[in-house]
Amino acid sequence: MAGFTELENLERIADSLAQRGWMVVDDFFRPELTAALRRDCRTSSRQGHFRKAAVGSGERRQTRAEVRGDEILWMQHPAPGEPQRTCLDRFEQLRLTLNRTLQLGLFEFESHFARYPAGAFYARHIDQLRGDNRRKLSCVLYLNENWKPEDGGELRLYVDGDGMEFEDVLPQGGRLVVFLSGRFAHEVLPAKRERMSIAGWFKAR
Repeated sequence: MAGFTELENLERIADSLAQRGWMVVDDFFRPELTAALRRDCRTSSRQGHFRKAAVGSGERRQTRAEVRGDEILWMQHPAPGEPQRTCLDRFEQLRLTLNRTLQLGLFEFESHFARYPAGAFYARHIDQLRGDNRRKLSCVLYLNENWKPEDGGELRLYVDGDGMEFEDVLPQGGRLVVFLSGRFAHEVLPAKRERMSIAGWFKAR
């Protein structure tokens, strides 16, 4: 996606979502912003702000290491610093573009930092919670530096109806993956080193 303006990138995301329901965008954020967000993630982790991620909701919510091994920190609104404010502003521009072009009725963006220690994974799942279909669009922005294929940690996105065909997306820094939350199952494969991202969901009422 390098060489396109920010507005063109947003419009191309809308076009791809309309055609196939998902898209991968390289360099969605400039390297300087990605690096600043990566520093925020590491600082918060060192300060002990992250918590073990859980599965399910309400009374069914529980921590299950055999399902997912990441740690998360929910992003605040308003954001506490300039990098996170800029990040959330960019996702707000994406929300406005998608509502204008696709009439999705998106009104809220919730997001968290995600940190996967080496060897951690997240088993295949759908982002919509049981009995709650408000999550309409999933976004994953990668914060990793100098990520190589041999590092692993791909996002495996199942792109067909029978769950057999998939795309593996390497978590390179600045890369954004966007897909319809209720349509695409996905999983995070184990990585050989620490893996960092921002995961978010646009929600409808």
